[in-house]
Amino acid sequence: MARLKITQTRSKIGGQQNQRESLRSLGLKRIGDVVVKEDRPEIRGMVAKVSHLVVVEEVD
Repeated sequence: MARLKITQTRSKIGGQQNQRESLRSLGLKRIGDVVVKEDRPEIRGMVAKVSHLVVVEEVD
């Protein structure tokens, strides 16, 4: 199964509550944090909500 490398590039300050919660659920706390998650529909949905705050790369 593919994996996603998710990097937070912008601040959550001033964002909507659901966007802040999505970042926290993904495990991102501050700018520059990187997490690697399985490529699942739940993760893709959270990334879609905060796509303007993160950069996503596919890794094997």
